[in-house]
Amino acid sequence: MPPTGSDPARMNRKKGDKGFEIANLNRIKLNSKQCRIYRVRINDLEAAFIYNDPTLEVCHIFKKTFGEMCVLLLSLAFSLLSPLPRRNLNYFSNAYAAAVSAVDPDAGNGELCIKVPSELWKHVDGKLKVLKIHINFSLDQPKGGLHFVVPSVEGSMAERGAHVFSCGYQNSTRFWFPCVDSYSELCTWKLEFTVDAAMVAVSNGDLVETVYTHDMRKKTFHYMLTIPTSASNISLAIGPFEILVDPYMHEVTHFCLPQLLPLLKHTTSYLHEVFEFYEEILTCRYPYSCFKTVFIDEAYVEVAAYASMSIFSTNLLHSAMIIDETPLTRRCLAQSLAQQFFGCFISRMSWSDEWVLKGISGYIYGLWMKKTFGVNEYRHWIKEELDKIVAYELKTGGVLLHPIFGGGKEKDNPASHLHFSIKHPHTLSWEYYTMFQCKAHLVMRLIENRISMEFMLQVFNKLLSLASTASSQKFQSHMWSQMLVSTSGFLKSISNVSGKDIQPLIKQWVDQSGVVKFYGSFAFNRKRNVLELEIKQDYTSPGTQKYVGPLKVTVQELDGSFNHTLQIEENSLKHDIPCHSKSRRETRLLSASSADSPLLWIRIDPDMAVLRRADSEQADFMWQYQLRYERDVVAQQEAIAALERFPTPASRLALTDVLEQEQCFYRVRMAACFCLAKIANSMVSTWTGPPAMKSLFTRMFCCKTCPNIVKTNNFMSFQSYFLQKTMPVAMALLRDVHNLCPKEVLTFILDLIKYNDNRKNKFSDNYYRAEMIDALANSVTPAVSVNNEVRTLDNLNPDVRLILEEITRFLNMEKLLPSYRHTITVSCLRAIRVLQKNGHVPSDPSLFRSYAEYGHFVDIRIAALEAVVDYTKVDRSYEELQWLLNMIQNDPVPYVRHKILNMLTKNPPFTKSMESPLCNEALVDQLWKLMNSGTSHDWRLRCGAVDLYFTLFGLSRPSCLPLPELGLVLNLKEKKAVLNPTIIPEAIAGNQEAAVNPSSHAQLAGFQNPFSNSQEEEEIDMDTVHDSQAFISHHLNMLERPSTPGLSKYRPANSRSALTPQHSAGCDGTPTTKPQWNMELPRKGTGKEQPPLEMSAHPAAAAPLSVFGKEPASSKHGEHHHHHHHEHKKKKKKHKRKHKHKHRRDGRERGRAPPAFPSPAGGRPARSPSLSD
Repeated sequence: MPPTGSDPARMNRKKGDKGFEIANLNRIKLNSKQCRIYRVRINDLEAAFIYNDPTLEVCHIFKKTFGEMCVLLLSLAFSLLSPLPRRNLNYFSNAYAAAVSAVDPDAGNGELCIKVPSELWKHVDGKLKVLKIHINFSLDQPKGGLHFVVPSVEGSMAERGAHVFSCGYQNSTRFWFPCVDSYSELCTWKLEFTVDAAMVAVSNGDLVETVYTHDMRKKTFHYMLTIPTSASNISLAIGPFEILVDPYMHEVTHFCLPQLLPLLKHTTSYLHEVFEFYEEILTCRYPYSCFKTVFIDEAYVEVAAYASMSIFSTNLLHSAMIIDETPLTRRCLAQSLAQQFFGCFISRMSWSDEWVLKGISGYIYGLWMKKTFGVNEYRHWIKEELDKIVAYELKTGGVLLHPIFGGGKEKDNPASHLHFSIKHPHTLSWEYYTMFQCKAHLVMRLIENRISMEFMLQVFNKLLSLASTASSQKFQSHMWSQMLVSTSGFLKSISNVSGKDIQPLIKQWVDQSGVVKFYGSFAFNRKRNVLELEIKQDYTSPGTQKYVGPLKVTVQELDGSFNHTLQIEENSLKHDIPCHSKSRRETRLLSASSADSPLLWIRIDPDMAVLRRADSEQADFMWQYQLRYERDVVAQQEAIAALERFPTPASRLALTDVLEQEQCFYRVRMAACFCLAKIANSMVSTWTGPPAMKSLFTRMFCCKTCPNIVKTNNFMSFQSYFLQKTMPVAMALLRDVHNLCPKEVLTFILDLIKYNDNRKNKFSDNYYRAEMIDALANSVTPAVSVNNEVRTLDNLNPDVRLILEEITRFLNMEKLLPSYRHTITVSCLRAIRVLQKNGHVPSDPSLFRSYAEYGHFVDIRIAALEAVVDYTKVDRSYEELQWLLNMIQNDPVPYVRHKILNMLTKNPPFTKSMESPLCNEALVDQLWKLMNSGTSHDWRLRCGAVDLYFTLFGLSRPSCLPLPELGLVLNLKEKKAVLNPTIIPEAIAGNQEAAVNPSSHAQLAGFQNPFSNSQEEEEIDMDTVHDSQAFISHHLNMLERPSTPGLSKYRPANSRSALTPQHSAGCDGTPTTKPQWNMELPRKGTGKEQPPLEMSAHPAAAAPLSVFGKEPASSKHGEHHHHHHHEHKKKKKKHKRKHKHKHRRDGRERGRAPPAFPSPAGGRPARSPSLSD
């Protein structure tokens, strides 16, 4: 039996200032994709319904809106009609945004429109009547929303471990049952699932009962969720799960696939501590009566949180022997539990409020990290996240947390620098959404810095308390709005609790996109004992913004550390900071080079209180002091990054000292390894002693009597373990004067592998062995070929032969004794690709293709696919590119399909700015079909295809498409000719499009037909054409008008201004009921496509007038071109002389031009040139 919400269905509603207002009583709109609807009844009365999903095919080539009769008549009237597809990403993005808005439940829209029987809504008498809707539907072989995993082995479904689970990106519940798929529409739920007797159904809420059928072959699970929840937070998992009740918290239940119970026990043994931590800091109990964790195979994402349950990837399960996976899995568990409070229990009012929930859940997860892993790990994580968001914003132009739509021109498209719309989560790039979540929790941390953690936690407690009170009001659903958070409500709570005004901070980081770039330099004035500091900021680059406000600067002097708060007003700030310490030459800490200055080092914004990139210019000895004596891990990592620029013996000594300090944070020591390798390579001619880190590694991890034999593994000290597996990887990057890896280093790494002994170790060494293979791969250098000889296994370099033998041995061992998550196979595949790229073994993708096939472990498949993607780029292989695209379309695992698109985007075979034999018309068509209609069942996949299309071809028309015949557009009326905008390069086209307001209708009236005759104009008002028969007969009458002798048929001007369907939403986003149809015309006699013009960023753009292919050159420039009147005046003089002879010639032809007939949509007549001309 299908799941149904127990709350009566909502009407079609609009959000007003005061709650909700009913917009239409005679229509109910629901969301439903893939479902086959058989019957709809409302209060036991049959109800008519219409199903329309504009996202199935975003850009329609031909619409049948008026029915088959209309199509037949039009095809008879215009026998030359055929599609002119656009291949323009700007056009697609706007059409896709319009299609998504047309079914957006927050705007009162949906795919399924149900007509309420008139007897139910005509007699309401001002009172809301309860309407019970009963929908009969089925779901056959869904492509998205539900994922089935059926291993191809023998046995029954339960014995094979077959299972199914709900999945998707954001609100994707509509993929498996009709609902109001909005986070802001709450109701209580009664869910029933009938499954095979050997299966277990897990869903939201409390399991009320399980009822078997009479033959005991099936059973029905009854779940009840009494806390109001949106449909988007409803989930399902069915499979032969093994069940574990948490021994510490009996209301928590864990589910896993057969034979994984021992791993499940260990993995979830820590979860009760996460519960305790969150309940303690929020001073609020967990909001649901139960919590369920389900571990499944082929997961869509590693963690998916739903109301009272979370779905995890089974790859997160691990035993007590695994070190590396333990912190990662615990982080995933903590993340999912944070989202139970903020994300599931407290939901969002609208998409523009999403940042609040992601920010709060990310913030409290960060507090858990600080408590569990320590301040160093927490600060390292914050630094990592800050670097990621800064790099992304500088690359793409900015991430906007709170997009405000409408109200002004600049707000209509707040992210014009992006190739996708940010008005809806389903149009976002996956990478953008990941960075969005990253920025949200960083901004929440900035708010905490402003109001203090105590007030911050009080605000969270207040939100939870109000929501908890509201959720218990079963019969007063108007109270449930307290369970929805909005930006304004959240800021009001902060103001009430703390009494502080954080509006400037919100305006800076939430309402604007961009980060800050600081550059600091200083000089010490010894006479005045003053530090003259200059801080510049760059706010003109893409992705940056101007910062005005306080900035903390820490100056480390001989007498201690001193904090100074500077007020940043302008883009360049010069500030004199008095020094507290006097210059002392006899200080033992200082070297000769710094004797005149009491300053040791300077840090800009040490607390990371601004989303910034701060570069400061300091002498090398200052960075060395900072690395040695500063206790903050972020400062140490900054110093390590800076020391790469100073390859000196002093830098070498500072890094070696850090490596030897056991009390130093292990991540800092790992970073120091790689920095030391780079410095050693820069100092290769002056380096003395053994290779960098070798003696240190020998002293720490090798036998004293025999230095080349490593000790028996003992990984009890995790810090030593991480250092032990990192140092050989860094050492392998060392190079001698000939740019080869020193023989001594390679022998050392091979000995580590040879003498590796893990028999007495209580932990697994699979990650350590995988790192040894990575070290072997790092030691490989490009092959030197003599007389262009072909590389074979017989004439391999001896060192490379040793490496290849080890890799082969490891691969064979893996087949007999697989390691945890097949980490060794993954490293071997990467190493083989390195050998191929460096020319030691023949470059052949067949090995990787075999490992990438469905059936291998997902990590192996991803590693193999990475190699194939790299091969495609390096060898420019069209065959491999087609193989990858085929996998994107047909692979059974959604995550793998998403990863292939992601890898192709990050490592593309070519880009829009380069020539490549891979770039051709067939590839454009293939990718266009993929994103236009081939990925309608998965939002994430479609947005990934859009990202790839943008990377390969850019925003405007792909350069590999054949040029249209009409390269110049000649306007006889204005006497000017301009370049056809369909072939304008992207940079110019982008500027033109940016100048057009996409929501303005006025521009449609601004374009003129170059063949029009103002005295003979005859306009059709599309607003008055409601009858399809009248519309068709009107155009058939047009055909009977007298024509120029020799012209047998007319062809209408092809205009999309009113003909292109608006996806049931008008330009302003409101639903429209006007009939819509689509008519596109080709050029006769040409097989090439002719892309229409880019008139504006709105999907309703003008298309060119189609003309006959076999006509003289004089009429070849008559292609229809849109332009504004002010542009005419500017360019008139420029083109007058250039095309003077053409104007004369066309002037002679104007006298015998045929009479005009109106364009069906443009409202302007167009003359069609005759064959005799």
